[in-house]
Amino acid sequence: MGNSIEKALQKQKEAAEKRKAEQAAQAAEQPEPAKASTIERTLEKQAQQAAAPAVKEQPVQQNATVAVTADDNDDTDGHGGVKTLTLDLKSLDERGFVSVNNARKLINEEYREIKRKLLKNAFGALSKTLNNSNIIMVSSARPSEGKTFTAINLALSIASEQDKTVLLVDADVLKPNVTRTLRVDHQDGLMEYLLDEDKDIADVLYRTNVDKLRIIPAGQTHHLSTELLASERMAYTIDEFSNRYPDRIVIIDTPPLIGINESAVLASFAGQAVIVTEEGRTKLNDINSIVDRLNPDMAVGFVVNKAVNESAENGNYGYYYGSEPRD
Repeated sequence: MGNSIEKALQKQKEAAEKRKAEQAAQAAEQPEPAKASTIERTLEKQAQQAAAPAVKEQPVQQNATVAVTADDNDDTDGHGGVKTLTLDLKSLDERGFVSVNNARKLINEEYREIKRKLLKNAFGALSKTLNNSNIIMVSSARPSEGKTFTAINLALSIASEQDKTVLLVDADVLKPNVTRTLRVDHQDGLMEYLLDEDKDIADVLYRTNVDKLRIIPAGQTHHLSTELLASERMAYTIDEFSNRYPDRIVIIDTPPLIGINESAVLASFAGQAVIVTEEGRTKLNDINSIVDRLNPDMAVGFVVNKAVNESAENGNYGYYYGSEPRD
């Protein structure tokens, strides 16, 4: 499978080089217009909304502005109370997840190796060439290949860093799995926030009993989930996530990449992608399809699940980083 992944990444690299050459040729013919900053776009939207008549019960806030007022030390619900999801760390440990008590487990060492590559991309020299280098999407070709297990383990591992914080976002809005896997009750989440412009991101951002880990659940399902994820409100929010906190990594658990529109939308926001494949199950055609759907300018890595069992319950997962993210 390693050679197949390398060939797929080489194909993506060649496509990126071709695309950059075409963009350079177009730029030589005419100057590129200056892009408005997030603040300028926000002010423009506010002016448009002030001049426009109010519309009631608008299902998708395509042009809503966002004010992210949550702070790492003050993630409140807007009413002075701090919302916390209490994770059963003992249960997670017993089910084969990364341990947060510094235990010398094999899976801890495996995810240390994976996260080092991601952190280097996010904050090292490559971060200057990646868009939203600290936004990492975790996906797979098809369901049940271990992407949520991987996303949670990455979040737990990065939360152990002394100088980093991590936000885990469940954006698999068609089949939310983060809170179910963590065995916490259903909570309002990303969909409620995108549907209601009166909500602040702090209303759906939850602290946990892991000091440096925050979680945004998926929330309710919605028939316009693709449009909600593609809305300007979502774009503004991702921009805030990427730029507001210099020490933050954002891990987005997305739907599988094949046949799901939402995952392609989310891929446009991320600077890095971790694709979970299953040895003996994920097909070469699926890998090629995944690479074709991703932004050619992303840093892409593959985590290969070597276990026979698909369930995280048995703790028999083994992972290795299948390929270096390309330069």
